Order: sequence, then C-alpha cells, then structure tokens
Amino acid sequence: MEQKKQKKKRKWWFRVLTTIMKIKYKEPRYIYLGEKFCGGGIILSNHEGTDAPMALEIYCDAPIRMWGAHEMNSGLVKMYKYQSRVYYHEKKHWNLGLARLFCLIASPLTNMFYSGFDLISTYRDGRLRKTITESVEALESGDNICIFPEDSTNGYLPELEGFHAGFTLLCEACKRKDIDVPIYVAYYRKSDNTYIIDKPIKYSELVERWNTREEIADRLRLRCNELGKMFIETEEDEEEEFQEAHQ
Repeated sequence: MEQKKQKKKRKWWFRVLTTIMKIKYKEPRYIYLGEKFCGGGIILSNHEGTDAPMALEIYCDAPIRMWGAHEMNSGLVKMYKYQSRVYYHEKKHWNLGLARLFCLIASPLTNMFYSGFDLISTYRDGRLRKTITESVEALESGDNICIFPEDSTNGYLPELEGFHAGFTLLCEACKRKDIDVPIYVAYYRKSDNTYIIDKPIKYSELVERWNTREEIADRLRLRCNELGKMFIETEEDEEEEFQEAHQ
C-alpha cells in the first residue's frame, strides 16, 4: 500500500473552530518511540474523556479518521440521548439529571463540531460491515484510522481494564486485500499533557505471536498501560539534573 504524507482534510469553518478550542486544549508533548505516523496505519489509544481525541484532532498533522459511536454521528436527538446518558452519566458518572440539563447546551455545540469531524461511525450490529468498508477505503487513501478500544464500563481510567477486539476485524479485512497494516499503540497522559506513541507493529507479527483476537487485544492493552507509566526525560529535566549536579 502506498503511504502518503498529508494533512487532515477538514472544512475551513471546522479548522477555525479547532483553532478556538486551543484555548482549552493545550498542545501536548508528542513522544514517538519509533517512526511518526505516515499514512495507512491504525492508531490504538486510550480515551481520557475528550482530551486524547482532541489532542490528536487539533495538534497532530498526520491524516486521521476516528472511529466513534454512531449515535454521535446521527443527528442532534440521538446525540443528546447518547451524550447525556452514556457518556456523562454512565462513563463519567455524572448525576443523570445534571447530565441531561448540561447536554441541552453541550449537545448542539457537540453536534456542530462532529458534523466537521469526518467521523467513521461504529455499530454493534451488522452495520459494522459499513464501518469496516469505509475504514479500509480510508486506509488505502492514506488516512490513519484512530480507534479508542478501551473498555470504559467503569469510566475512563488511567489504568485501562480491557480492550475491545473489534479493531482486529479491520485488520483482517486489510489482510484479505493483502494489506499488512501497521498498528501504533498510543497513550495520552493527562497529568503532564504527554502523548506517547509506540513503534508500529505489523498485524502479521501480532498473529504470529498470539492465537486469538482477544489475546491480541489484551496484549496491546497491557502495552498501552506500560506506555502510560513511562518516564521520558525532557530537556527541562536534563537541565535541572545538570544544575543540581553542579551546585
């Protein structure tokens, strides 16, 4: 598969909107343990509320399409119901009444944002085939597909408790088209606004190492948690150590 270096394709008004959102979401420090995103890869990341998706969408200059619940891409009414009950109440543990009240304001704004997000909708039924087809086409065109596979039943936790294995269906679809897709495991650490991206690994390598989809997913979850615990020395740390050593 030919990989293309290009930026995200977004409408002008959406680019203006994300520029304004930089007031809230500050640019993270990106740490690549291997090569940077090029094109035609799958990124598996923790979610950390809205922070990880926004860090990628606003500041990563590589072409990205994200997977997201179809309710967030199906109009204002469905978004309101999903956002108030599932996202804020079940995942972020807000009081349901407060979540419903807040989403009267938040959902219209979120709906406007998502209309420019170029999201790839995900489903829990046979319509998932549409997700896979659209994703393969995006990979072939040079986009990276970003998936947040963590099991967030108990909320978005610093230590990920599980990885859903749905991303392997996309990998298998690529395999049937003779595409050995590279996978980047990534962890956004909110405490110091750092995104740590592991070196890419080919899907064929994962299949050789582990026998089942579930085992592959869990091994990548463990690696994601390892990334989150890494200490990466910065230039400021080095300067501080130098000053302490010469006092």
